[in-house]
Amino acid sequence: MNQRTVSELFDLSGKTALITGGTGYLGTAFSQALAEVGASVVISSRDAARAQEAADKLPIVGEARHHGVSLDQTDAKSIRNGFQQAIAIAGAVDIVINNGLAAPSGGDLTSVTFEDFAQHQINNAGYFELARHLRDHVVSRSASGNVTNIGSMYGQVASYPDAYKDICAASPVAYHALKGGTIHMTRHLAAYWADDNVRVNCLSPGPFPNPDGPPTEMVERLSERLPMKRMGLPWELKGAIVFLSSDASSYVTGQNLTVDGGWTAW
Repeated sequence: MNQRTVSELFDLSGKTALITGGTGYLGTAFSQALAEVGASVVISSRDAARAQEAADKLPIVGEARHHGVSLDQTDAKSIRNGFQQAIAIAGAVDIVINNGLAAPSGGDLTSVTFEDFAQHQINNAGYFELARHLRDHVVSRSASGNVTNIGSMYGQVASYPDAYKDICAASPVAYHALKGGTIHMTRHLAAYWADDNVRVNCLSPGPFPNPDGPPTEMVERLSERLPMKRMGLPWELKGAIVFLSSDASSYVTGQNLTVDGGWTAW
């Protein structure tokens, strides 16, 4: 039996990862992590210049090269064109991180419209479409690949109504429906694509609020619901995304890895 060291298992040298939403709060940490272990990273954004600017800031390890492409995950043609552009500039794509989140739901369960709720679910259609492009690309090359979909703790458990009461609107019901679907779609794709040498997993962050996001009082309330009594920091997701993207998880598929400070433990 061939043995491999831990450093070899986590090494992504020679691999190319395409990440949607790689310019965002958590997406930046994901992109940096993949670059730090040797991957060439292609960041996508609806704004090509913004994507390239983010790519230019990534660390370069070995012969890796980073790029930015334009991709709107709510549009099938844009997804196809963005994926083909990534192949054209990088030579191949081995890893997809479905991290982008477009079309916000527009309200909580008391105010969200039918149209807003339905539009929010288009994110999963985009995740699937990009994942399928990777699957087809990998099969055409007789290679292997993997997809990591970004879920959420709120795809697994409901939010606490009293955490939001008298501060802000409740956690959007459309978001909960979206992320629950993301997690289960991961299982379905993993089961069907294992024979194609494509692994599909999900990474579900817990509370990682952007500093410019929720009111301080709400953060304090949420912290009391956590065994660790604090919010997560973006760098605390780096190890998980590298694990799922690398051969360190070569026997892992169809799984949801939750990084939530213990939120879903009780």
